Amino acid sequence: MARIIIFGGHGKIALLAERHLAERGDEVTAVIRNPDHAEEVSATGATPVVADIEQLDEAGLAELIAGHDAVVWSAGAGGGNPARTWAVDRDAAMRSMAAAERASVSRYVMVSYFGASLDHGVPEDHSFFAYAEAKAAADEQLRASALEWTVLGPSSLTLDPGTGTIDAAAEEGTSVSRENVAQVIAATLVDDSTIRRTIRFNDGSTAIAEAIRATD
Repeated sequence: MARIIIFGGHGKIALLAERHLAERGDEVTAVIRNPDHAEEVSATGATPVVADIEQLDEAGLAELIAGHDAVVWSAGAGGGNPARTWAVDRDAAMRSMAAAERASVSRYVMVSYFGASLDHGVPEDHSFFAYAEAKAAADEQLRASALEWTVLGPSSLTLDPGTGTIDAAAEEGTSVSRENVAQVIAATLVDDSTIRRTIRFNDGSTAIAEAIRATD
């Protein structure tokens, strides 16, 4: 049994991941901002904790993280407001990394997106620009940290049923079901070969555990 804390605990992917983790016996803490979402989170088998990650400083985040075995960052501002995107997807994410180190919790899984990169190519006047910039900055800080990190890069998300199979070798993103992303999160947390790797993936035909396993 592992103790996992998931930030963004009421997100569509997070709710699915929480159920997978709880069903296999992990102890899951789901950090949510809205107390009205607590019942839905509890139904997955996770324990909801209400906290505003935009307002918490490094010490406050470290207090939440302490005592866990791994952090999963699945929080996001949801687009539409660049200021909140910077505050959540970049600044709060970065604080959580420092907080994880402070709390001596080294395992950290970041849910990013397929095209995330400092050279993302999104024009400044595009509505996606703030998100692309924020995710690139957060991912780079994580890669430069001493944490045992994994950056997951799913492509365009769908509500299709999960197949348990992905393509982690594709050079271009197509689409992937949220259910498959949730299963990738769960598999990543028990596969040490994923540490310090960026794994980009689409739906595909290779079993998830095999697809994410390092072969060298």
